[in-house]
Amino acid sequence: MFEDNYQFTVTDRFLKYVKYDTQSNEDSETFPSDPKQLELSKDLVTELKEIGLHDAHMDENGYVIATLPSNVEKDVPVIGFIAHVDTSPAVSGKNVNPQIHKNYEGGDIIVSDNPKVVIEASKNPELQDMKGFDIITTDGTTLLGADDKAGVAEIMDAMNYLINHPEVKHGTIKVCFTPDEEVGRGAEKFDVEKFGAKFAYTIDGSTLGEVETETFSADAVVITFHGINVHPGYAKGKMVNSLKVSSFFMESLPKDRLSPETTEAREGYVHCVSINGNEEKSVLKFIIRDFINEKLVEYEDLLKDLCEKTVSHFPGSKFEFEIIEQYRNMKNVLDQHPEIEINAVEALSRLNIKPIQSAIRGGTDGSRLSYMGLPTPNLFAGGHNFHAVTEYVAIQDMEMAVRNIVTLSGIWAE
Repeated sequence: MFEDNYQFTVTDRFLKYVKYDTQSNEDSETFPSDPKQLELSKDLVTELKEIGLHDAHMDENGYVIATLPSNVEKDVPVIGFIAHVDTSPAVSGKNVNPQIHKNYEGGDIIVSDNPKVVIEASKNPELQDMKGFDIITTDGTTLLGADDKAGVAEIMDAMNYLINHPEVKHGTIKVCFTPDEEVGRGAEKFDVEKFGAKFAYTIDGSTLGEVETETFSADAVVITFHGINVHPGYAKGKMVNSLKVSSFFMESLPKDRLSPETTEAREGYVHCVSINGNEEKSVLKFIIRDFINEKLVEYEDLLKDLCEKTVSHFPGSKFEFEIIEQYRNMKNVLDQHPEIEINAVEALSRLNIKPIQSAIRGGTDGSRLSYMGLPTPNLFAGGHNFHAVTEYVAIQDMEMAVRNIVTLSGIWAE
């Protein structure tokens, strides 16, 4: 199905895309959270039109949407391929300087002159399967942006292939590049009906062969502790310092369970991501994660109980407790449409790739999209060490992702 001598464009596209600073902003109330994301999105519209997707456009919310028309006469479900343009706010994505380590021979990868920035083979077992590959890293000062500019480049190259190889039969294919996935808002203004696909795939996974149909369910919890502030020179018997209240509460959290650093596999967690405050008021933000929805309620009840016990130790203090639903395990929806996963696994089989059917200890745009009426599992894009200066991706894995998208498109037409 795939021409062996095809000249892939995915690497050149990827190296160009990572030069755009597209970090999203978790503190912003606008959408997109940072308009600099739109600079890449505008240029992606131009590229889509250049390869032949003539209806390509960016809507008023920053979503880039395009259509590859069907080249078969029979009815085929419309499928979509989705990736996000933004990068994590955790590490700078400005002035990315990618390095290509050709013909990787094994062992640690020194990504820069700084000896502290090393991709250790012992901590990256995937490298065992990459000997002889060409691996792209940063220069050790920024993240790379493979999450998810690798996915963007792979979808672009796959569409380029399909347009130039009409012998590959496919139904109508929709493409979408979204903003703000990294701050959990990538699907916030996504118009499922307008997009027009029956099923979709996000190309936002990691290791070659991943087919991810299960994610965490997720809530956010915002706890506000109120104290009593008076002039510190006259505070005896009057002041209740909310910072001390918050510290007492944090110390009461479980030490050996229910945190990211003490959990793995299918274990959920309660994670404080920020504390801001003064004597009068402190705000603590938590993310709550588990694969089972009912567990979220259990963890939230635990936090609320600890809040009540905390304020009982500080007469005059009080607390507010807010729960914000974020997303739910997409497996509950995808299990109703088994053909989505079956076709994805079949595509990997035809490419002689061993499927990795795992649960994501996180979420993707597909988590929310599935509940919005667009069942959307996640497929590999090839990147590793997301959100870190040690992020890397192999060129050969990106090329295989292109093959996978093309093969999967053909399988749906069958």
